[in-house]
Amino acid sequence: MELKRQWLSDHSLKQKLLRWVNLRPEESERTFLMFAFYTITSIGLVWFEASTVALFLQKYNAEDGLPWIYIASAGIGSGLGFVYSQLQKVLPLRRVLVLTALLMAVPLLLFWFGLDNQSSLWGASVIAITIFLMRLWLEAVYVLNDLNTSITANQLFNIREIKRTYPLISSGILVADVISGFSLTFLIAWVGLKNVVAMACLMMIIGAGILFYLSQSYQQAFPDSLRRTSEDRLSEFANRRLQGPLRRYVVLLFTFFVLAQVLLLLIDFQFLRQLQLFGNAGTIAQFLGQQNSDAAIASFLGWFSAILGVCELAMQWLASSRVIERIGVFATAMLLPGMIAILGIVAMTIAPTGWVLGLFVSLVVLKFLDELLHYTLFASLGPVLFQPIPDSMRSGIQSVVRGIAEPLSTGATGLALLVLVWFSRNTSLGDVGVNWLLPVVVGLSLLWLLTIGLLRSKYVGLLVMSAERGQLSGDVDLRELKRAVIEALDQPGTDVHKGSCIELLSQLDHKNVGEVLAPLLAKLSPGLQRKSLEAMLASPNPAYLEQVRSLIDQSPSPEVLAVALRYVWLTEDEPDIRQLRPYLRPEVDSVVRGTAASLMMRRGSPTQKAEATNTLRFMLTHKQEKERVMGCRALGEAVYLQALRLYIPDLLQDESLRVRCALLEAIASTHLEEFYPSLLRGLYYKSTREAAMQALVRLENDAIPMLVELAEDTHKPELVRLHAWRAIGQIGTLEALDALIAHLMTAWGTDRRSILRILLEMPRDLGIDSVSDRLGRRGIERLIDHELMFVGQLYAALLDLTPTQVWGREADLLRRSLRDLQADAEERLFLLMKFLYPIGSIKAAAFNLQSNSRSSMARGLEILDNTLDIPSKRALLSLLDRNSDLDKLQSLSDLMSYEPMAPSDRLRHLLDLRHFLSDWSLACCFHLARQARWSLTPEQTIACLRHPRGFVRESVLAYLKMASPRALMRLLPMLTHDPDPLVADQVQTIMREFASNSAKTVNQTAERGNNVINFPNRTGLEPI
Repeated sequence: MELKRQWLSDHSLKQKLLRWVNLRPEESERTFLMFAFYTITSIGLVWFEASTVALFLQKYNAEDGLPWIYIASAGIGSGLGFVYSQLQKVLPLRRVLVLTALLMAVPLLLFWFGLDNQSSLWGASVIAITIFLMRLWLEAVYVLNDLNTSITANQLFNIREIKRTYPLISSGILVADVISGFSLTFLIAWVGLKNVVAMACLMMIIGAGILFYLSQSYQQAFPDSLRRTSEDRLSEFANRRLQGPLRRYVVLLFTFFVLAQVLLLLIDFQFLRQLQLFGNAGTIAQFLGQQNSDAAIASFLGWFSAILGVCELAMQWLASSRVIERIGVFATAMLLPGMIAILGIVAMTIAPTGWVLGLFVSLVVLKFLDELLHYTLFASLGPVLFQPIPDSMRSGIQSVVRGIAEPLSTGATGLALLVLVWFSRNTSLGDVGVNWLLPVVVGLSLLWLLTIGLLRSKYVGLLVMSAERGQLSGDVDLRELKRAVIEALDQPGTDVHKGSCIELLSQLDHKNVGEVLAPLLAKLSPGLQRKSLEAMLASPNPAYLEQVRSLIDQSPSPEVLAVALRYVWLTEDEPDIRQLRPYLRPEVDSVVRGTAASLMMRRGSPTQKAEATNTLRFMLTHKQEKERVMGCRALGEAVYLQALRLYIPDLLQDESLRVRCALLEAIASTHLEEFYPSLLRGLYYKSTREAAMQALVRLENDAIPMLVELAEDTHKPELVRLHAWRAIGQIGTLEALDALIAHLMTAWGTDRRSILRILLEMPRDLGIDSVSDRLGRRGIERLIDHELMFVGQLYAALLDLTPTQVWGREADLLRRSLRDLQADAEERLFLLMKFLYPIGSIKAAAFNLQSNSRSSMARGLEILDNTLDIPSKRALLSLLDRNSDLDKLQSLSDLMSYEPMAPSDRLRHLLDLRHFLSDWSLACCFHLARQARWSLTPEQTIACLRHPRGFVRESVLAYLKMASPRALMRLLPMLTHDPDPLVADQVQTIMREFASNSAKTVNQTAERGNNVINFPNRTGLEPI
C-alpha cells in the first residue's frame, strides 16, 4: 500500500511551487487538502461571526451581554476539551474529527430556523435566545475548529514535516479573513443577513467533506485504538515537580499569556461597545450607504476583517520572521504592549473631550493593531519563550500554560466586567466606571511590559543552565544569548559554568564570538582565557588584536600565551616574525617554544624557518616526554615540515602513548598523505583509537574514501569497521552524509544498524534531516518494508522448520539464530521509525514492548498506533504483538506471499538469502544440512567457503566432508594457509584422516558424495 499519489503532475511548475512554499512532493496533497479544509471552514466561521456579532449588538447591550459571554466561554473551552477527549474513548479518532466538523455546522441550521420566527407568538423571545446561543456557539466553534485542525495536522504529519507544512495550513484563517471579508457585503446584499448563517453552515459542511476525504484517504495516519484515560498529559504533568528558577519562569510565562488574553478581551469589549453606539446611531449605515443598521455592522466587520486579513498575510509571510531576527525576541514581544499603552493613552486623552468619532477611530485602530500583532508576531514568539525549558517537560508545560491561562483569564475578565457594569448602573459612578477600562488597559499593558522584562532575565538564566546540561535544542535568540554570556562571565561563578557559556556561544555564532569574548579576556581566569582564544581562533578578526596583545603584555600562563601568540601572528597581515625569536630559547616553556617555532616555520623567512626547524628537531629528539609531545603538536601547526619528516617513522613507534597520539593529530593537521595508513592503523588499538578518529575527522573529506574502503572490507574486525563508520559520521560534511546514506540503502545487518545509529546521533538532527532530504518519506518507508519482508522470510522458515519436522541440536541452534535475526530486524525497524516520528515516543513504545507484562505491551502498541502513519502500519503492529508466527506471517500478505516448503527446500531458500543472514545463522544452516544429510547447491557452498568469518568456513568444510569428499580433497590444498587458525587446523585434521583411510573407502565415499553435490569437471578451483 502506498501513500496517496500526488494530485499535481510532475512538471517544472509543480517543483517550483513546492520549493517556493518549502514542501516536499509526498507532502503536497495532504498539505493543500488541509489548507483547503481550514480555509473553507474558516470562511464559514468569519461569515457566521460577522452576522452573529451584528445581530448580538442590535439585540443586546454590549455591557450586558459580553461579560456573560466571556464567563460562559471560559467554561466552554474546558468543557469542549473534556467532551472531545471522552469521544476518543468510544470512537476512533478519524470519526471523532469528522463528527466534530459536522457538529460545528449543524447548529447553524437550527439558528437559521430560530431567526425566522417573526410571526409566532413567542417569536421575539425565540430570536433573542437564538442570538445569545449563536454568540456562545461562536466561541465554541472557534475552539473546536482550532482543536480539530491541530489534531488532524499532527496525525497527518510527523514532527519534522509539520514544521514545514503547518505555517502554510495555519495561514488558511488569514486567507479566509480576506475572502470572507470582501465577499460579506455582497453576500448580505444577495441573500440577506439572516441567510448568511445558512451560507456559513454550507461552507462548514464542505470543509467537513474535505476532512472526511482526508480521513478515508489516509486511514493509516489515524489510530484504530481508543484513547486510554491513564495517559492524560495534564495529570502526568501535574505530578512533576517544578523547582527553583524553572518554577519562577513558568509563573512568569503564565502571567505573560494571562495578560495577553485579558488585554485582547478588554480591547474587544471596548471596540464592540463603541461599534454598538455608532451602529445604533446610524453612523455606520450612513457611512456604508445602507439602510439596515444590522447589515451595516456586519458589512463593517467584513471589511474590517478583510483589510486586517490582508495586513496579517503580509506581516506573516514577509515581515514576522525578519522583525524577530532583526530586533530580537523580547524587543518584538514588547511591541504589542507598548503599542497598546500608547494608543490607550491617546484614547484616554480623547475620551474627556467628548469627541465621539475620534474615540471610535482610536479604538478601531487599537483593535486593528492588537489583532494584527497578536496573531502574527505574538503567535510566533510562543515556541521561543518555551525554549529554555528541558525537552522532557516542555510540551507538558506548554499545554498547561496555554490550556489553562486563556480560559481562566477569559472567565475572570468576564466576571470583572460584569461587576464593573453593575457598579456603573447601581451606584453614583455611572459611566465613569466603564470609562475606567481605558486606564486599566494602559496599566495592564505596562504590567505586561514589566513581566516581559522579568521574563527576559529568567529566560537568559535558564538558557545558560540548559546549555550546561546539554538540554538546549531548537532555535534561540542570539541577542539574548550573547547578553546572557556577558552577564555570566562578568558575575562570580565557577569556571565550568562560564566555560559552558563560551562553548555554547562558539557553537551557535562562531563567526562573531570575538565580539563578546575579546573585551572580557583580561577579567577571565587562565583556563577561560585559553578557551576564549581558541574559540576566537575559529574565525580570527583583526579588530580584536589590541585586546589580545594587551593580554600578552600581562605575562599570562604558558598555555594562554601560546594561544595568544598564535592568534596575533595568524591574524596580522604583515606580522613581525622577529619578535618570536626570544620565545625559542631553551628556558622558555615547551608549550610556548613549540608554538613560536611552528609560527616561524609557517610565516618566516628561510633563515627563520631553519632556526625554527632546529628548535623543533631538538624537541622531537629530547629525552623528556613533554618536550616530544609539544614538538609533535608544533608539527601540526606548521605548514612545511621540511627535514622534520624524517623523524615521523620513529615517533610513530615512540614508547610514549601521548607522543604517538600527538603525532597522529599532527599528520592530520599537515595532511601528510604518506602517513595516512598510520591513522587507519590507529583504529585497531584501543589506546590510539580516539586520537586516530579525531585525526581522521580533522581530515574531513580527504579521509572519506579510505574510511569507506575500510568500513566496506568485511575481512576487517567488526569493531574497526564500526569506528570507521563513526568517523565518517563525525566528519558530518555533505560528502560524509552522502556516503553514509548511500551505504544505508545497500548495507544489511550490523552495518545498517551502525549507520542508522550514527545518523540518529548526529547533532541538531543533521543526520535525520539529511536522510529525509535524500530519501524522502517514501524512501524510509521502503526501508521499513524491506525489513518487514525479511522478517516474513524468517517466520516462513520457522514455520517450515518446526521441531516436529526437524529436530536435533543443530536445528534448535538454527531456530534460535532466526529468532535473534528477528530481534535484530525489530531493532532496525525502531531505528528507522525514529527518522519519521518523535524519538521519545518510539523509545517509550520500544521500552514497553520489551516488557513481559501484557499491559505494558498493550501500552507500547497503543503508542505506536497513535504515532505511526506508514502504509504498513497494521502489519508492523501485528508483528510486535503477541500473535502466533502464522498470524504474523499472514499480516505481511501485502508485502510477500508464503508458500509452504519442504524443510530441505526452505534451508536452500535461506541460503539464497545469505547476504541478509548473520554469520552465525549461515554456519547453523550448514551444520543442519550436515546433520540432516540435505544437499545444497555448489554455488551456495562455494560462496560460503569464501566467507570472511572462519567459523562459517569451518561449517562448510564439515558439510563437504559429509557431502562431497572428492570435491573437498581438491579444495583442501588451497585452504592449508587459511588465516583462521581453527580452519587451518581443521584442514590439517581432515587431510590426515583422508591419508589414513584406504583408497577403496575414499573412492566409495567420493562416489556416494558425487550423487549429492556435483562440482565442475576441471582440474582446479579459483583461489579462495
